[in-house]
Amino acid sequence: MKLLLPLLGCLALSLSLTEGVMVCYYGSWAVYRPGDGMFDVEDIDPNLCTHLIFGFAGLGSNNKIKVLDPWNELCDDYGLCAFDRFTALKKKNTKLVTILAVGGWNEGSTKYSRMASSAASRKTFVDSAIKLLKEHDFDGLDMDWEYPTQRGGAPEDRGNFVLLLKDLKEALHANGMMLTAAVSASKGTIDEAYDIPGIAEHLDMANLMTYDMHGDWDPYTHHQSGLYAHPDDTGDNVYFNQDFAVRYWLDKGFPANKLSQGVPLYGRCWTLDSPDQHGFYAPAHQPGPGGKYTEEPGMLGYNEICEGILAGWTVVHDPAMHEPYVYSLKDGNVWCSYDDEPSAKLKAEYAKEKGLAGMMMWSIDTDDFKGKCGRKFGLIKTLVETFTGNVITPGPTLPPTTRDPDATTTEKVTRPPTPPPDEVCKAPGINADPDNCHHYWLCSINAEGKYDVTSEACAEGTLFNPMAHLCDWEHVVCALDGVCVNDCP
Repeated sequence: MKLLLPLLGCLALSLSLTEGVMVCYYGSWAVYRPGDGMFDVEDIDPNLCTHLIFGFAGLGSNNKIKVLDPWNELCDDYGLCAFDRFTALKKKNTKLVTILAVGGWNEGSTKYSRMASSAASRKTFVDSAIKLLKEHDFDGLDMDWEYPTQRGGAPEDRGNFVLLLKDLKEALHANGMMLTAAVSASKGTIDEAYDIPGIAEHLDMANLMTYDMHGDWDPYTHHQSGLYAHPDDTGDNVYFNQDFAVRYWLDKGFPANKLSQGVPLYGRCWTLDSPDQHGFYAPAHQPGPGGKYTEEPGMLGYNEICEGILAGWTVVHDPAMHEPYVYSLKDGNVWCSYDDEPSAKLKAEYAKEKGLAGMMMWSIDTDDFKGKCGRKFGLIKTLVETFTGNVITPGPTLPPTTRDPDATTTEKVTRPPTPPPDEVCKAPGINADPDNCHHYWLCSINAEGKYDVTSEACAEGTLFNPMAHLCDWEHVVCALDGVCVNDCP
């Protein structure tokens, strides 16, 4: 009977794939956003998504999985217990699957390449991952290596990634857990990084990142997540659309019923070179200004865009595309491509017609979760309703949520006061180093009420963005006034 229990657990998790999956990523750093942008675990509606993925854990130099923000994520040393509170959402929806993602853009590729290169180092990682997942009641692991063979990786990564997934699958399935991965939608990366039949053999599901296909790294405006190509697309741009990416993965042998199609709950933004040119392919050589919540140049959360629309920004539905864009000449010539409810509906209809497993959303914390522009979580609800056919009706008005006390510690403790700011730690969590943007500080409060400090390096080609509290492209960070003066040309 003991051997049967893990198999039953894994079967229960896989059954949800046949009913249509709605995968919602949660960017845990949203807890540090200001004002109405702050989004904590308790702001998640546990009945919207079938699978919730916590982003992110990382990889330590010892090849073990690493908690990137211990003060927020663990209960130790008076931490905020975000991991346990996240998985405790299953108390409110017993069908909910909670998964921990490891990797992400900030983590880079080099250390994952080293870890995957030998059976011994892979085993070290797998064993440590299983231990962490079991400690915090996660139901699986999402492998978000961005990307094998890229960004300092090695040609051998292509095969080693398959071996890593094989080792993970065997260990996870033995413990009744599932294995997913976030995978690229870029043709060049797909060709170099992935042995798709090998990946398909070991993954329970792949989350296709069909977004960030265009952005302020392009010297012109475009849609970051178009369903189809723009009529003026030429060269490699004909590949940068959802339809091509989905068909390419399927043509390479990945099963449709294990693939979820990604939809961004944010926009990619530029600053127009000229107010007279504000359509697709308009010249734009600078990122759009950071939003008041996300604070990252070149992007705005859907919640920020919809507030801009309420303030009078111009919305355009170009007949050449299925998705809208918005611009404002009175707010610094900002221009953003994004998805609204009609374009989200079209993408869900497309995924359903292709027989895909479901939809994936990055990320739940930038939807209109306050309901300022309509119903709360309007984009996610549109995707869910369109793909599943289940209409989501408003529930009763509930009092403001507080952190789940049962998901923290079994023994009642008194949290020590937050230490006063010092030269390194201005507050618990992530802190910038104004003299060196190639890294950032992680500050955790210890049992003595003082700060424990660790240094976290940004990946090659990135610098720490003190506005967005993450590692970002060098050109984006260097476009900020008075930031990283020692590291920008």
